[in-house]
Amino acid sequence: MQRRPPGPGGSSRPAQSVELPRLDGQKLKVTAVWTGTEQKNFTKVLEEFTRRTGVRTEFVPSGDDMAAFIGSKIAGGDPPDVAMLPQVGVLHEFAKKGWVKPLSAAAEGQLAKNYSKGWQELGSYEGKRYGVYYKVSNKSLIWYNTKLFDDAGAKEPATWREFLAQAQLIADWGVTPVSVGGADGWTLTDWFENVYLSQAGPEKYDQLAQHKIKWTDPSVRSALTTLGTLFGKRDLLAGGGEGALNTAFPDSVTQTFAGGAKAKAAMVFEGDFAAANVADARAGLGTDAKVFPFPAVGAKSPVVTGGDVGVALKNSRAAQALLTFLASTDASRIWAQQGGYVSANKNLDLGAYPNPVLRKIASALIAAGDDFRFDMSDQAPASFGGKPGQGEWKYLQDFLINPKDVAGAQRKLEADAAKAYQD
Repeated sequence: MQRRPPGPGGSSRPAQSVELPRLDGQKLKVTAVWTGTEQKNFTKVLEEFTRRTGVRTEFVPSGDDMAAFIGSKIAGGDPPDVAMLPQVGVLHEFAKKGWVKPLSAAAEGQLAKNYSKGWQELGSYEGKRYGVYYKVSNKSLIWYNTKLFDDAGAKEPATWREFLAQAQLIADWGVTPVSVGGADGWTLTDWFENVYLSQAGPEKYDQLAQHKIKWTDPSVRSALTTLGTLFGKRDLLAGGGEGALNTAFPDSVTQTFAGGAKAKAAMVFEGDFAAANVADARAGLGTDAKVFPFPAVGAKSPVVTGGDVGVALKNSRAAQALLTFLASTDASRIWAQQGGYVSANKNLDLGAYPNPVLRKIASALIAAGDDFRFDMSDQAPASFGGKPGQGEWKYLQDFLINPKDVAGAQRKLEADAAKAYQD
């Protein structure tokens, strides 16, 4: 078990990598989509920030629709001080509207010191640095229940064809192979993006992400058709399509591991952040739960990343101090020690991660440098790529229920995309 740094009365704390001003008496409201274990772990980061600066913080969960939440708060004249935006498209929209404030010199200094150019640019708009990607993810992982895999005689697949074959093997053995958290539409965009990147390639991926090609393009049809080879086989999905549509992401993970050999499914797809939910199911990383790369549909396995970027909505010393802290190795270390977290901070000691699985995932992400593709839906305008009940989330949920209607899904996706990118 990872030991926590000694507190008051202990021998010492880790050396501080960043100096922060004392701002006693100031207050900050911080919002993010995180709930449950993620909120609890981030609260530890805020508590350390308060200890160092004297700034009192209040965490406010935003819900999945961050853009609408912030918009309503700004309209009401009471926006939070700092927001952890889960979509780069939302960052661009907010910067264009003047809602977010450029980073201070101190925050920019920590960012330049600890992050590669690619991550710095993702937090920028029209050449100005606005955000710090504090929490990032490798979103190209399949997590599996080792007990169920071993009992069924299944092996880690390398290709999509092998993935389907192993899933069928597990189903024939008597256990549902794949858990899908379809109640959260963003999980379905991740399924699509991994298939699309591997099958269509990075150039097409970039074009679709910028809507330089339409969602009616043959490459989209091919990706949806491939995805339909899984979604269309109800015996491969826990609860079938309807069951998947009514399963939230955290439940999709816990039902894969809770109970060990009596779990409801053998595999679940999602990013490294699923480790927190694996822990909630009382499964051991690297023993009860292991991961393999998203299977290659085309020439090689895809690498899709995501992340939450911290931005200031109010230009105060306290807000900028928090962003400076989040850009430091100190803040990254705190959450890394708790698990369920990966940092793009290249100077964070990999020993901060509590197990070999997370160390391996983090090492691969840092080693990739700037050679990665960011989550496509998170690059899109929020009205298309980041809102429950509309755009990608809605139409991929419809596709989950009716995967034979590839052309219909494409038409609906393109109609919403055309409007969103034009606005």
